[in-house]
Amino acid sequence: MTDLSSANWRKSTRSGGNGGDCVEVATNLPGIVAVRDSKDSLGPALAFTPEVWGDFVIAVKGHHLHPGSVRW
Repeated sequence: MTDLSSANWRKSTRSGGNGGDCVEVATNLPGIVAVRDSKDSLGPALAFTPEVWGDFVIAVKGHHLHPGSVRW
């Protein structure tokens, strides 16, 4: 399990203050990017390599991901 106790969490500047569906990201940890639900700060978090996270961000910004395109 990855220790996230020193994570510096931040929300997107595009997140509204209305309590909507937001995620928080921590990029200050060596070798990982952590992501969690902003409404459940004590809940689980996902950890990605910086490369995988970068690919995801590029895909989202380029509108290459669409609802239903990711299968869990």
